[in-house]
Amino acid sequence: MSFSVRRLTRDDVEAYRAIRLEALTMHPEAFTRTAEDFALQTVVDLAAVLDKLAFFGAESPDGQLVGIMAFDQGQKREAHRGWLLQVYVRPAWRGTGCAQALLDAVLEHARNHVLQVHLGVAADNLPALRLYQKTGFDIYGTDPRFMKVDGRFIDEHLMVRFLDKAPGKTTEND
Repeated sequence: MSFSVRRLTRDDVEAYRAIRLEALTMHPEAFTRTAEDFALQTVVDLAAVLDKLAFFGAESPDGQLVGIMAFDQGQKREAHRGWLLQVYVRPAWRGTGCAQALLDAVLEHARNHVLQVHLGVAADNLPALRLYQKTGFDIYGTDPRFMKVDGRFIDEHLMVRFLDKAPGKTTEND
């Protein structure tokens, strides 16, 4: 399956709305936001989010948005840190390299803005953990019972990738 990755703009707001709502509906355990809450957002609000964050999308040859990832840079004393957010790839596109291509695009963007990228991922999301670890992210903590979804507690691993160090290195002397 072929796809291309590009930076999303406010012109992509309807496609973004559709894929984000799908993600929140199909995988409520993966996101802190609920589908019901997201559905209340206006197109104007969503366009502002697309302007504020650096969103990347994977598109199929027919122009359908099949995956998204966002990057948010910290402010002031945290301006050296960024966050990977809103990660989702449609089921039919998983295992195609789509998530890796999106992550590569986000990290390339982040290199021009921050020294490290952080993320949070459900501790039982093994495919995502493998992807992040393969790409140089390391777990630095676990937030127990981070969320409760449908009566089930979900732990969250906190991960970081230092862009100014080789992947997997945690100190200058490693």
